[in-house]
Amino acid sequence: MSGKLLNDRAIIRLAATEDGEDVRGFLQGLVTNDVSGELPVYAALLSAQGKAMFDFFIWEGEDGEILLDCEAEAADDLARRLSLYRLRRKIDIARDETQAVFWSREKFDGAKPDPRLSDLGYRAVAERSETESADAEYLAYRLSQGVPEGRAEIADILWLETNAVELHGVSFEKGCYVGQENTARMNWRQKVNRRLVVVPLDQSEEKRRKASYPELALAVDHLRVTDLDPSTLPEWQAAGISD
Repeated sequence: MSGKLLNDRAIIRLAATEDGEDVRGFLQGLVTNDVSGELPVYAALLSAQGKAMFDFFIWEGEDGEILLDCEAEAADDLARRLSLYRLRRKIDIARDETQAVFWSREKFDGAKPDPRLSDLGYRAVAERSETESADAEYLAYRLSQGVPEGRAEIADILWLETNAVELHGVSFEKGCYVGQENTARMNWRQKVNRRLVVVPLDQSEEKRRKASYPELALAVDHLRVTDLDPSTLPEWQAAGISD
């Protein structure tokens, strides 16, 4: 079988323009996860205060290049933001329209398991082709698993409050990155007071709502941990809250 196209995703390519330039090293000092090992990994670019700005998947490209699988509508903003950190480094950062993201709940050729949660299926980055779109299916399935994603749901939320630990989106062993100080302090003090939670829309609190999906009767709320009932949460999330 083959994967279906995610039109809501885009690819940003980071490539060295001179020999000796280290693209991985550049990202390692910016993003929340460790990019020095096996890819793909899930990660984010944070504000200095540790709040989420962009989330994405980091894939290995050819000849030392790195590919970022990100929201299509956020891709240009993400590329510009990364370019601000480039300074004089010889790295090209640009959207690559020849590549696309493919997804399926079942394994397909060239696909890797979603690094956040095995139940989220399989994804791949490959040459763009006009195949069946999976955007609606992917959204419904992702929310059914209780997983937040994208600026509409996570923007301006402290990274650990997006369930980043449980979804393998942060490393506490790597060196410094943007927003690392507050993120590490929250982890050390075990002070993650709120969480992003997928809830039925008719139970959503408007003041705490980040995003709503009337067609699915679901919403993403930013709620106090003390107000959550673990029995109503996905197993992966309940385990993280009860630890």
